[in-house]
Amino acid sequence: MALISPSRRLRRTHFSEGVEAAGVKSYTVYNHMLLATVFESVEADYHHLKNHVQVWDVSVERQVELRGPDAARLMQMLTPRDLRSMLPGRCFYVPIVDETGGMLNDPVAVKLAEDRWWISIADSDLLFWVKGIANGYRLDVLVDEPDVSPLAVQGPKAEELMARVFGESVREVRFFRFGLFEFQGRDLVIARSGYSKQGGYEIYVPSGDLAMPIWNALFAAGEDLNVRAGCPNAIERIEGGLLSYGNDMTDDNTPHECGLGRFCDTQTAIGCIGRDALLRVAKEGPVQQVQAIAIDGDAVPPCDRVWPLFGGGRRVGQITSAIWSPDFSTNVAIGMVRMTHWDSGTKLECETPDGMRVATVQPGFWA
Repeated sequence: MALISPSRRLRRTHFSEGVEAAGVKSYTVYNHMLLATVFESVEADYHHLKNHVQVWDVSVERQVELRGPDAARLMQMLTPRDLRSMLPGRCFYVPIVDETGGMLNDPVAVKLAEDRWWISIADSDLLFWVKGIANGYRLDVLVDEPDVSPLAVQGPKAEELMARVFGESVREVRFFRFGLFEFQGRDLVIARSGYSKQGGYEIYVPSGDLAMPIWNALFAAGEDLNVRAGCPNAIERIEGGLLSYGNDMTDDNTPHECGLGRFCDTQTAIGCIGRDALLRVAKEGPVQQVQAIAIDGDAVPPCDRVWPLFGGGRRVGQITSAIWSPDFSTNVAIGMVRMTHWDSGTKLECETPDGMRVATVQPGFWA
C-alpha cells in the first residue's frame, strides 16, 4: 500500500511525541487521527502484551459528550440497551443503532452524572448523528467533543503499574467501573476497561498539558515491569473475538447479527430509535451471525477486504478479519456466516488473495 500523506486533517494526538520516540513503525487512520498499529512487529508486540504491560495512545477513541437535563433521554434514544439501572461511576458497552436497527457504532458509555455522559466511540462520525437527534427532537442537551484523550494501560502487569502511579486504591476499581484519581493536582477518570483480553485500565486524560507528564510517569514507574509503548493488537483481538467496527460490522448489520444481542434489552429500552426494527429481529432471529473461524494452511496475507466464504458451491458468508496466531498455530478469523452453515465444525471454502483455503467454524473464540 502507498504511504498516506500527512496533513492537518489527519490529526496527531497529545501523545504523538511519546509514540514516535518509542519507535512506532506503522499507523492506521481512525476517527481522522493517527492510531499506531505496530512497534516492534505484530507478533513481538503480541507476545509482549500477553506477558508484560503496555501503554497505548488510544486518543482516537473520541468522546461524544452529552450534557444537560435531557442527556439521559438522548443516551437511551441511541441504544437498545436499557440504561435505567445504570448509576454514575459505571461504564456500559452499548450498541448504537439507526432507525433500521443497523449498527452505527459500538462504544463504551461512561456515566459521569445523571446529566453528563461520555460516549467513547469506535471509528465512525457518531457526533453528527447524535447532534442531529438532539436538534431534531429539540432536546435540552449540549452535544460536543471535549478535549479528552484516553490512554490505555494493558497487560497482566497493568494493575501493578497503575498502583505505582495513581495509588493502591486503583486496584479496587471493578471491571467496567471507574473512579476519580489525582495526578498533579487534577482529578482523572480512570476505568477498568480496554480493547484487549489481558486486563487493564483506560485513563481519560482531560487536557493536552497532562498528556506527556502521565505518559512519562507510567514509563518511569514501570521500567522494571518491562513496560513498552503498544497498541491494539490484531492477533490478540481476533483470538479474543473483539469486534472492530468498520471491519467486522457496519450499519448493514444488526446487533443480533454481531453477536451482541445480550446487550439489547429491546422490550424495555423505551425510546430507542431503532427499537421497532429490532423487536422484529429479536422475534425472528438473525439469518447470519459473527462466528470464530479457523483457516487452514500457512499464514494468510493481510485481510484488508472481505474474503468470500462458500459452502456447497454457493456463497454463505465472508471473512472480515484474519491473521496467523502463533499461540494457537492456526489462522484465526472473524466472519459473518449464514445460519445454514454456522454450526460448529462446519467446513467451508474461503477465497483468500492467495487461493482457496478450507475454513472451519469454531465453537467459540480462542481466548
